[in-house]
Amino acid sequence: MKSGEVNLAPVVGLLALCPRSGSPAAPSCGNVGSSSRRGAAMPRFTGSLVAFAMCIAVSACVSPAQRVQNKEDMLAASGFTLVPSNTPERQASLASLPPHKLIHQVRDDKVIYTYADPTICSCLYVGDQAAYGRYRENVFQKRLADEQQMTARFNDQRDWGPWDR
Repeated sequence: MKSGEVNLAPVVGLLALCPRSGSPAAPSCGNVGSSSRRGAAMPRFTGSLVAFAMCIAVSACVSPAQRVQNKEDMLAASGFTLVPSNTPERQASLASLPPHKLIHQVRDDKVIYTYADPTICSCLYVGDQAAYGRYRENVFQKRLADEQQMTARFNDQRDWGPWDR
């Protein structure tokens, strides 16, 4: 046997001695071949999996306009300034920017972040490095809160059986 290999012969030999049908196994086998417990746990696991998938599906059912609005709310809460495109020059400039994308630019040795919204408010959100840092922190906190809420829902719907406290 080479270094790092594990000898499985004793384990394979023990498994060969244990019955594989639904009949009770010898005490030393620990019901290795029995599928009755596994079969009973499967519906509970499947139900939990379905509930988890439903939580993900419901959270994904947000309209594109609502996603944009949520992002803009986060930008405003983080300190970004809303600049309306109320002149023909601003409207032309807004049309030249990628819509609904946060981009950074360097102007006068300062980094600024812009977010163009030609569909909902026809405006531009502008922020500095500090506002962007707050925005990233807010996004992280929201994702963390959403994940904790989804985990709590999943755990509430799951049947822990003998592991319940």
